[in-house]
Amino acid sequence: MQFLTKLMEWLQASSLAVFIHKTAWAFTTIELVHVFAISLVIGTIAIVDLRLLGLASTKRPFTELARGLLPWTWAAFVLAAIAGSLLFISQATEYFVNTTFWIKMSIMVLAGINMLIFEFITVRGVQKWDLKPTPPLPARLAGGISLTCWALVVIFGRWTGFTMLPE
Repeated sequence: MQFLTKLMEWLQASSLAVFIHKTAWAFTTIELVHVFAISLVIGTIAIVDLRLLGLASTKRPFTELARGLLPWTWAAFVLAAIAGSLLFISQATEYFVNTTFWIKMSIMVLAGINMLIFEFITVRGVQKWDLKPTPPLPARLAGGISLTCWALVVIFGRWTGFTMLPE
């Protein structure tokens, strides 16, 4: 644990982290990029998940909808991860001990596991339900779990900002 604490201190003392932390416009700009990217991630995921739940875009084949949106989702996710990492290093020691932050990160891992199960197991049979307005239960469960996870990521992400120690 001491190694990780030292690593967080080193990250936070880097010139980039100090610049971000001490320069209001830099922190705010990175935070804005992070929020925009997360909004795009969640918006595109929600469209796919609502299709999986049979609540929206039911006349479009699932594969067509997903194929069009997922490149945007991944690009936005990469941007959000980069911006989030920059925000993290600016206050690494505080984030590292923040329970709310770790809950958010854990929920993101759960969302990733849900996506992997969907991609490697559930979607194998997509040709059977691609055109159906209501996909089978495993696909609907994947969509519901995904929507729930990402809503919680937003809640815990915002809550993290309120639980950080003031300077």
